[in-house]
Amino acid sequence: MRDAVDADELLRRIRRARDRAAEQERAWRERAGRLRVSDPDEAREASVRGLAYEAVLGVLQEVVDPGGPPPAECGVKQVT
Repeated sequence: MRDAVDADELLRRIRRARDRAAEQERAWRERAGRLRVSDPDEAREASVRGLAYEAVLGVLQEVVDPGGPPPAECGVKQVT
């Protein structure tokens, strides 16, 4: 990252990353739900990936809105 960017551009980039993390978290959560019965191992992997995106989403949300409410807690259910 060699180009200097102003604060507004940096905030736009962080918001795009936050939105992308939210999309990915939803997609992996849905995949885990679909695979729960048919392929428990793949469902577990999808669940872990969803949790990783959930963590990233939380961090980016805190950067954009310090001290604000956390992202909706819909999380991925653990597959056993």
